[in-house]
Amino acid sequence: MFRIALGLQYDGRMFQGWQSQTHGQTVQDRLETALQKFANIPLSVQCAGRTDTGVHALEQVVHLDVPFEREIHAWVRGVNAFLPDTVAVRWARVVAPEFHARFDAYRRTYHYVIYNHAIRSPIWMGRSGWYHKHLDEQLMGQAIQALIGEHDFSAFRSSECQAKSPIKTMYEADVTRVGDVIVIKLSGNAFLHHMVRNIVGSLIYIGSGRQPVGWMSDLLTMGNRQLAAPTFSPDGLYLSAIHYPEHYDLPAPKEDFLQALGLKK
Repeated sequence: MFRIALGLQYDGRMFQGWQSQTHGQTVQDRLETALQKFANIPLSVQCAGRTDTGVHALEQVVHLDVPFEREIHAWVRGVNAFLPDTVAVRWARVVAPEFHARFDAYRRTYHYVIYNHAIRSPIWMGRSGWYHKHLDEQLMGQAIQALIGEHDFSAFRSSECQAKSPIKTMYEADVTRVGDVIVIKLSGNAFLHHMVRNIVGSLIYIGSGRQPVGWMSDLLTMGNRQLAAPTFSPDGLYLSAIHYPEHYDLPAPKEDFLQALGLKK
């Protein structure tokens, strides 16, 4: 038996999330269908992190067990031949039998894209959240610094969250503006259900002047989801990097996010 790790990218607009459903309209369903056609046997995958309906991925990582050996490049080109244009296997590696795509990941990075303009843009629809009033990205950048470190993130936790603990560690958090596009980066050891979208909603309150910069810190302290802003749209959320210990010898995340979205040369 061989364990294979795959790195994926996908456009989440046509999918109802990652996790397999009876209707079959999920990324996992499409990937497992492609794997079965390629391998001629049913194969199931475990992912690094589930994504919701409409959420995209520049790097999702999965693992699967197969009872035969094939050239590693075949797991890229061969599987891609059976996938829709909106999903692609970007790399494949044979990994140690104990490797687990979810439990061995020690850091995950998300980006959220906001198109900040009075008029919606058809070019950005489905690829970004849209907010029509001007946002002050400097205020948002100041506020987001309160999230760095180990905190109880209950204020940004969905009522449907199944995580055992709301305490997570945020390693990096920043806000960048490129023209009419604002990009929020959050990198931490793990994330709660809807945590990024709930944080974005509260940052928009701060960037639009509805709340002061210190409100973000206050929300962390109070730990009450009802006091924070509503959950923002899934359209602009990207799972952009998964990090693993070096001894697994997996490709390090290389995508420059701004460049990948055409925001930087």
